[in-house]
Amino acid sequence: MRVLMVTSEWPTPEYPLRAPFIVRQARFLEKAGVELDVSPFRGDKHPANYWRAWRRVREQMRTGHYDLLHAQFGQSALLALPKRLPLVITIRGSDATGFIGPHGKHTFSSWLLRQISRLVVTQADQVIVVAEHLTHYLPKRPYHVIPSGLDLTMFRPMPQKEARRQLQLPDDKRLIFFPAYPDIPNKRHALAKAAVSRLEPQSNTEMITAGGIAYEQVPLYMNACDVLLMTSQHEGSPNVVKEALACNLPVVSVDVGDVRLRIEPVKGCIVCKDERPETIAAALEQVLAARQRVDGRVTVLDLDEHLLTQKLLAVYRMALSA
Repeated sequence: MRVLMVTSEWPTPEYPLRAPFIVRQARFLEKAGVELDVSPFRGDKHPANYWRAWRRVREQMRTGHYDLLHAQFGQSALLALPKRLPLVITIRGSDATGFIGPHGKHTFSSWLLRQISRLVVTQADQVIVVAEHLTHYLPKRPYHVIPSGLDLTMFRPMPQKEARRQLQLPDDKRLIFFPAYPDIPNKRHALAKAAVSRLEPQSNTEMITAGGIAYEQVPLYMNACDVLLMTSQHEGSPNVVKEALACNLPVVSVDVGDVRLRIEPVKGCIVCKDERPETIAAALEQVLAARQRVDGRVTVLDLDEHLLTQKLLAVYRMALSA
């Protein structure tokens, strides 16, 4: 099977951690025998960027002898229209729900993104959503729920002291892992900082931010830290939460995306009842005071990328037989 994957999110030298879940999915597809080419682009809300990317993808489809096109995110599927190949789309979050701007309201570009996703899913042969709740924002049709997968050999528990030794982190501090670049507005680094600043001064706590950390080192940081803090304004099905659970790292999060579904059943994780810094700080204190890992790995074993790759291949075969 020869597949062209089109995505508006792909690592760059500036953001090497961008969309690791798509990179991992692509690599596992290749391991499963798929001949895969990835065509990344950045729209950045500029029609000219989409036009250039559309022309490139049309040329690739004309010359590449592909069996199928897989668009990651609704906006990426615009480049596949009008269809020349069977089309599979994965809807991943804000492409269905929209996103909140800096003033607390949906922006015009957010509204437009939602309309694009609603349009393209009506043209696709098969549509995947990474979480069930995303179907509520889309036209009625059959959907496949396939979450982003995990490399469970990479994200696994290890002794905290050993992880800290490898990273040269102090043993006497309580470490909070903030899993995003601080300059991405949606991740609300300022809210995380405000919450951490409200912890007791004698708690000897430090927040480590993931920006600039090589992806291969993220499991080490998850094992070295005492809790993962998620303060995002909007998410679909954040993979970093599932990766933390795979490492048995406690999670404190605002109620966003499908995080409640993931962590509420796990003793030692907390979904905050509101988004005030004081509430988040209290949840952090509760988790840090317990000084315990959680039994999270057992809850994500079904997200093994090997298993989900087979489900994705089944969707590909359905698209090809349509």
